[in-house]
Amino acid sequence: MHRTVILLASTALAVSCSAYAQSPADDAARSSFNDRQGADKTPADGSVEATPLNEEHINVNAHLDDVRSSLQPSTGATVYNFSRRDIEKIPGGDNAPLNSILLQAPGVAQDSYGQLHIRGDHNEVQFRLDGVQLPEGLNVFGQALMTRFAHSMSLTTGALPSEYGFLQAGVIDITTKNGSSDAGGDASIYGGARDYFLPSLQYGGHHGKWDYFATADFVHDRVGIENPTPSFNALHDLSNQYHFLGHLRYTADENTRISFTAGVSNAEYQLPNNPGQQRQFANPVFLNSGLSQNVYGSVDSASLNEQQKQITDFAILSLQKDIGDFSLQSSVMTRYSSLRYSPDALGDLVYNGLSQRAARSVFSTGSQSDVTWHANSQHTVRFGYQVYVERNISKTDSTAYAQTGLDEDGNPAFDGTTVNVHDGNGRTGWMYGLYAQDEWRPVKNLTINYGLRFDGVDEYTHSKQVSPRINIVWQPWRGGTFHAGYSRYFTPPPFEVVSDMQIGKFANTSNAPPSTQNTMVKAERDHYFDMGFAQQILPGWHASFDAYVKLAKNMIDEGQFGAPIILSAFNYRRGQVNGYEFATDYEHGPFSVYGNFAWSRAIGKDITTAQWNFDPDDLAYIKQHWVHLDHDQRWTASAGGSYTAFYKTGHPTRLSASMVYGSGLRADSDIPNGRSIPIYATFNLSLVQSFRDLFQVPFLKRTQLRLDVINLFDKTYMLRDGSGIGVGAPQYGLRRTILTGISQRF
Repeated sequence: MHRTVILLASTALAVSCSAYAQSPADDAARSSFNDRQGADKTPADGSVEATPLNEEHINVNAHLDDVRSSLQPSTGATVYNFSRRDIEKIPGGDNAPLNSILLQAPGVAQDSYGQLHIRGDHNEVQFRLDGVQLPEGLNVFGQALMTRFAHSMSLTTGALPSEYGFLQAGVIDITTKNGSSDAGGDASIYGGARDYFLPSLQYGGHHGKWDYFATADFVHDRVGIENPTPSFNALHDLSNQYHFLGHLRYTADENTRISFTAGVSNAEYQLPNNPGQQRQFANPVFLNSGLSQNVYGSVDSASLNEQQKQITDFAILSLQKDIGDFSLQSSVMTRYSSLRYSPDALGDLVYNGLSQRAARSVFSTGSQSDVTWHANSQHTVRFGYQVYVERNISKTDSTAYAQTGLDEDGNPAFDGTTVNVHDGNGRTGWMYGLYAQDEWRPVKNLTINYGLRFDGVDEYTHSKQVSPRINIVWQPWRGGTFHAGYSRYFTPPPFEVVSDMQIGKFANTSNAPPSTQNTMVKAERDHYFDMGFAQQILPGWHASFDAYVKLAKNMIDEGQFGAPIILSAFNYRRGQVNGYEFATDYEHGPFSVYGNFAWSRAIGKDITTAQWNFDPDDLAYIKQHWVHLDHDQRWTASAGGSYTAFYKTGHPTRLSASMVYGSGLRADSDIPNGRSIPIYATFNLSLVQSFRDLFQVPFLKRTQLRLDVINLFDKTYMLRDGSGIGVGAPQYGLRRTILTGISQRF
């Protein structure tokens, strides 16, 4: 992993695309380009043969890739790059879930259900494929994007330039594999403990002006969702997942390219059980009834059968054009995402007082265009837009106990009679953003990027904002870079997790909310300040420091309220997030090492929307006091390294390791979110042995054997204890897991 403060994203290229203008900002692009060239010219690895025709095809696509990256610079922002080699060095490699790769970046904290928190924000993370932003989906604990589809990727955070809108805690941009840079095929089988079985297949190539790449895998395991107990194996935690991603491109000439990307993710999960649970629906009258004795005699919390299914499909069609001083990428995209929860009909009723079958889906269609104009040597002007039209549908069929009156203490009384409640709604809305910015270089080694962005949302909420942004980057000496920036942010509430449930339908039932107040979730508005310094200390050794402050109005947070693992959004009237990060990395020949740590504080005050989800006493306290957000983690750190023996031979051996440390997310004490979960540190280890032409068969290339150990020291650690604002259940991290695999290039 290499950390870069982007200086000048616009890159001058010779017609052959082999001569780069000398700019320190282009180091990462040059390295990526050289990696692609090296990979493409290594027939022993299964890549395309280095003929003049193939080299021309590769060079043309490398030129267009570089032009595309210059459309969306990150001038003044903080960027953490993961090259293909970086991804392969992390234990698990392509088999590892995407979030485990991102945890190696500073300021990224892990949560249950595979969620990530970047710089103290809950979920304001946008994903881009080759620069095109994907609309938000409903993935809670499934990942629609596979690591093996990434040729490289980056995490951009900090004070972002104007082209980045809607979700701004972090921008994860994945440069997809394609038939030029990743020609050939690869078949692998990977698996081990807890019935883990992951076969996969990928293949890419090019013919004439066309190139293509596709990958598919199937995941079967018993670790689909975090274990609610510290035991080695969870009860009822089977998961089956299918993934497919494909990429097709047509390169008309050295300045024109059309690409189509599509993906499918289908995942089914059993929700793990927590044995020995006491009855949560504890109405005294019901508990003493004959019905209660009958039902509880037939229900055990260790044998519940709750399940959830998630589907995500998406497609992107893009046109890229380079015309003299102008460069353009224009795209249309669509995404369908759905989530269905199936309860244990009797168990959910007797434990929660509610058995609810829930389904939610969102269908999004949009367009994005970005244009760069190289006005002169001092000014590079960029402008563009994003617009999305979305349809959100939510349905629930619920069974609850009917309230028959009040007992002697004034508590609700129930006799076991049930009522059925159906609720459903749909909403069509849209959101849009326009931006313009100028990258100005008034003097040597100084870059000022300033611009405006206009965003609006017309969904459950209706609001808009003009957002100024400015970043200053200064290189006072060779290898040293200062940067400082301010960004005004506007974040629409996530359409797919805003609840419009008619809570009045549950009056006088066991699911009656503690409050009937349900103000609609609002858009978040932020002032974001960021500054830092990066230095190349020695060749191959980099270090950086960054500090940031976010002042928020209507800060958006999300929580799980109820048995279905469906997140719901709400607002704090005021919010503050501040912190700092330190990162360093060193690479020399076969040896590389990196490490980072981050400190963060995220607090909020006065919950002003979706109030019916909260206890009235908690609402009253938070109205008058600042509280930590449930995902606030004070200290986060990660580190890793690798060494490759015999790396100049046809049988290299790579040993790599990684570490993740967290001081703990928040949990309730005598006040909401008043304490931290205990600290933890986990270590992973990987051993990979490669062989060139092991089977001496012409069409079989590299063979690779791997051994991965996750949580090497079998650390028992907790992610959640089941308490906290919007926290539904306890979750523990994965215990020691040994996985092995074999992959064959062809």
